[in-house]
Amino acid sequence: MKINRKQRIQYLFQNSFFILLFIALIFLLGVVANQYVFVKDMTQASRSVLTKGSIEILKKMDGPVNFTVFATNDDANKGDNFRKGLLDFISKYQREKKDIQVEFINPTLEPKLVEDLGIRTDGEVIVEYNKRTEHITPPFAEQELTNLLVRLSRTNNKPIMYLDGHGEKNLLGLKNHDLGAFGEQLERKGFKFSNPDLTALSEVPKEGAMLVIASPQVPVTKPEAQKIFRYVENGGNIFWLLDEDNYQGLDELAVYLGLQISDGKVVDKSSLNFGSSEDISYALVYGDHPITRNFMLRTQYSDAYQIQAKDSYENGWEVSDLIEVAPNGWLSSNKKPQDDKLIFDKEFDKKGPINIAVALKRKYGDKGQRVVVVGNASFLSNYFITSGGNLDLGINMINWLAGDDQLITIQPKPLKDVNVNIPGDDKGRLIAWTIFHLFQYFIPIGLFVLGFWVWYKRRKA
Repeated sequence: MKINRKQRIQYLFQNSFFILLFIALIFLLGVVANQYVFVKDMTQASRSVLTKGSIEILKKMDGPVNFTVFATNDDANKGDNFRKGLLDFISKYQREKKDIQVEFINPTLEPKLVEDLGIRTDGEVIVEYNKRTEHITPPFAEQELTNLLVRLSRTNNKPIMYLDGHGEKNLLGLKNHDLGAFGEQLERKGFKFSNPDLTALSEVPKEGAMLVIASPQVPVTKPEAQKIFRYVENGGNIFWLLDEDNYQGLDELAVYLGLQISDGKVVDKSSLNFGSSEDISYALVYGDHPITRNFMLRTQYSDAYQIQAKDSYENGWEVSDLIEVAPNGWLSSNKKPQDDKLIFDKEFDKKGPINIAVALKRKYGDKGQRVVVVGNASFLSNYFITSGGNLDLGINMINWLAGDDQLITIQPKPLKDVNVNIPGDDKGRLIAWTIFHLFQYFIPIGLFVLGFWVWYKRRKA
């Protein structure tokens, strides 16, 4: 069919009008997308949205949250995209809480401000809420930032009291067997310490969040033991770490809690596979309790003892087992010959797994009472604190005892996405090269050639 000049002008006008409408539609979609945000996470690991715990915490926060980011400008030519990446990360929080504000400051342009605020690294972030501030240095994940927001939300910080003067592992000590590194982490999370002198005071102060008893090496005097017993009897929380089958003068307290500690230690020869000794035991199985629920990190213990406790109708204790170690090991008994300590003897020994920690709670007045007892103190020592999840587990225990259940570490969800493992031989390298270049070159070029061929066939028709 022949097309005259008038028809050509008409087709040109129609096509031009269609292009203008199409451009206008794209512009309107861009405006709408800029004003309204809708996110649908299609990943199995939910990488693009916040966890339920983080959302609940944001709902409880009244008032604005301000993020001040001290970071140099992004240089797109060099692939720098820190600012954009941080904005994308914080946007997940902004979608749930609209009054979160983000401000960027180039530290090279504000050296006096950087010095006054104690900024040490490029990219450091100051988070402000309720006239309280905290610093956080990237990289950080959701659990770190959410826990920071909870710390800023907490206004009443009761001190952690610790028993001293009997050779205990000190929360401020620097020796390998001390708990100084653990204490430092607690201070960073907003806790304060108190060291009451029970030889001078008439009772354990009620203002503390808990009393830490970290493995005394000599017996606690009877007057001190009586004060500690009355403290627990009257609703006080305690964190009790035991490194031997000796309560060191606190036997009455142990009976009140219904505690039993083994006379022998845990032996796990499978630790030899990790380059450790048989006195070292590992835990990957934990009880169903707020402290350990969804806890997926491996923890390490040295010379651990079995801890047991029974629910007590008389005193109202509800008991939960927390930590199981040595599934392939056993609990050695001191009753068998010394030469056979590293050989399992079913007559004396108990096959693993062995529980080495318990959590007790009961109703007491308006607030509940909580106790944690661990048959090992060294797992929080300066020597072991960096092993696996020891620090995380210890902080979870402290948070639970302090009543800050919402502050218990939010563990990252396990990634369910399938990983592709490619062998390292020649065949594997060929497969990797093919897969990589298939998406980089072959498929795009193939689509371009196919499109050109379809266009050419239609033009010839």
